[in-house]
Amino acid sequence: MNLKDYIESGIIESYVMGLASESERAEFEQLCTQHPELVAARRKFEESIESYAFEQAIPTPPEVKGKIFEAIGNSSARSTTSLNPPKIDTMENSKTPVRSLGLLRFVAAASVVLLIGMVWLYFQTKEQNTVLVKENDGLKIDRDTAKSRLDRIVQEQKQVVGDPNTTVVNMVGTKVAPKSSANIYWDSASTNVYLVVKNMPKLPNDQQYQLWALIDGKPSDLGVFDATDSRVILKMKNTKKAQAFAITIEKHGGSPSPTLEKMQSLGKTLQSQ
Repeated sequence: MNLKDYIESGIIESYVMGLASESERAEFEQLCTQHPELVAARRKFEESIESYAFEQAIPTPPEVKGKIFEAIGNSSARSTTSLNPPKIDTMENSKTPVRSLGLLRFVAAASVVLLIGMVWLYFQTKEQNTVLVKENDGLKIDRDTAKSRLDRIVQEQKQVVGDPNTTVVNMVGTKVAPKSSANIYWDSASTNVYLVVKNMPKLPNDQQYQLWALIDGKPSDLGVFDATDSRVILKMKNTKKAQAFAITIEKHGGSPSPTLEKMQSLGKTLQSQ
């Protein structure tokens, strides 16, 4: 027999993987007792399979791996108190040919890898569920916060609009922006100024609207705002006097003086009469 051709025929792979027939296994086991190089070739293939199994193992976090082996250890300890040690058949003492010890080691290694992977997946899923629960709780808090803010805004609007000392100034569009409009709720006694945007186009990120009070012909800054604040009552800076209110477009953060050619809306007060 040409031993090299026999090894290259694939008999070793078939035997280790359990694919060989009964006659092929019997012949292989018989030849192993006569040719040490055949045994060495079988062991080399078994070790290559074991190495591949461990290389493909799913990386497991240290804390999860500790829990797994702790559980396996506890289970083994309980099992040994109630079960007799299993009898292991070998090629030397078994009447019926069996798979090699290397195959058993491969199966055991693959089982441990599979177990670790399944437990790791369980903990990953559990952790993801925990994150989802926290995110859901966060959304609920944001919703409750938004509702509370809306209730507060509605209450403020009722107080401002219903105050007999409040003067409503209707601001209309200019030639530059004929559709722009807003309302000013101004209490000259408390000097509080509130703004409600009715129609203001959205601006680029580097620009903002700015509210001005015209006092004795001079502009006074009352603060900046964005078009996204539409239909929300905004608390602006206070002023005790104002013959008119104006809104211009300025750079983000506001300007010390108004850009008159970008005036969007204007409204006169009773003090101008």
